[in-house]
Amino acid sequence: MKESLLEILCCPLDKHDLELEDAQYDGDEVVSGDLVCSECGETYPIEDGIPNLLPPDMREQTPA
Repeated sequence: MKESLLEILCCPLDKHDLELEDAQYDGDEVVSGDLVCSECGETYPIEDGIPNLLPPDMREQTPA
């Protein structure tokens, strides 16, 4: 993902800003790391350049 995407992303739980932590880059692309809510502290992983913004209780569910 492009780091500039942070300007439009927000926490799906409380709509506050997300901050990038532990980022790994490939050129100008963030390929892994964490997005952390500035208010509630919830962490959303970035894997293979894709941010997973599902609420925590939905991340572990597998489709039926």
